[in-house]
Amino acid sequence: MSRASERAGSAATALAALGLGALAWGTLVERNRFTLRRHTVPALQPGARPLTVLHLSDLHMAPWQRAKQEWIRGLAVYEPDLVIDTGDNLGHERGIEGVEYALEPFRGIPGVFVHGSNDYHGPVAKNPFTYFTAPSEVDHSQPRLDTARLDSFLAGLGWLNLNNTARAMSIKGSRLEFLGVNDAHIGWDKLAELPGAMDEMRENVGWQDEPGGPNPVTIGLTHSPYQRVLNSLVNYGSDLILAGHTHGGQVCVPGYGALVTNCDIPRDQVKGLSLWTHARRTAYLNVSAGLGTSIYAPVRFACPPEATLLTLTARDISYS
Repeated sequence: MSRASERAGSAATALAALGLGALAWGTLVERNRFTLRRHTVPALQPGARPLTVLHLSDLHMAPWQRAKQEWIRGLAVYEPDLVIDTGDNLGHERGIEGVEYALEPFRGIPGVFVHGSNDYHGPVAKNPFTYFTAPSEVDHSQPRLDTARLDSFLAGLGWLNLNNTARAMSIKGSRLEFLGVNDAHIGWDKLAELPGAMDEMRENVGWQDEPGGPNPVTIGLTHSPYQRVLNSLVNYGSDLILAGHTHGGQVCVPGYGALVTNCDIPRDQVKGLSLWTHARRTAYLNVSAGLGTSIYAPVRFACPPEATLLTLTARDISYS
């Protein structure tokens, strides 16, 4: 064998070892390296008291994932004023058992939620390289999940269902309006229904009959951050938008970032806090990299699982 062939063989062996090492790290270590990301967002009305918001997304829960369940339970120590859940809580036909255990400490804390497709359909084994060709599609052979039990449990916590509707609440003197859509990734969003839902919500809440109170702050929710959804939520007055779905790319390249987003959001906004501008209006956008993975692709690399703690503060009086 020539020296060139020997060098090529050694390089191939080293590359294979590096790949196996990265796979082992992503499978055994990083996917369980749960991280709390923090941001301060000046989205409230001038003079408002700060609000602590816990953003959870993409738990993809299986019943045996005790480490993840215990870590989520531990987040209650931060005493959030509000919990926002942007979907894909379930990841197994018995995943609801783990979700109920993980979220029980948040009972009685105000919350809102929307669903992702994996709150309806269980995961199936698929070729992960298909994500490089187009966003994933629902396989109708996927098992149906107990969405009704999930809805009942979240409602029992005191959380409001925002799938294709609008709701409102007041926390620490701030008036908060919420509008949300069901999962756009499977075409279940009904954006055209939101204006009517907002009108009905505002009529029911009666804030217009209380002159002198603070103007409401509007928070939009979507599981999948498709551009058409983000644009509509901005058009409808959202000051802050929260989303999940992307897993932050799930497998990233250090120094480059996500390889895929599984939707049409720009790659540099696949996770974290950024600004989304449409038609001369801007909203804060927080995309969670999520806390889980499919049980058939249990790996993360350069993209640890996360929840987000947002501190909403008063914006400057000159904000427009």
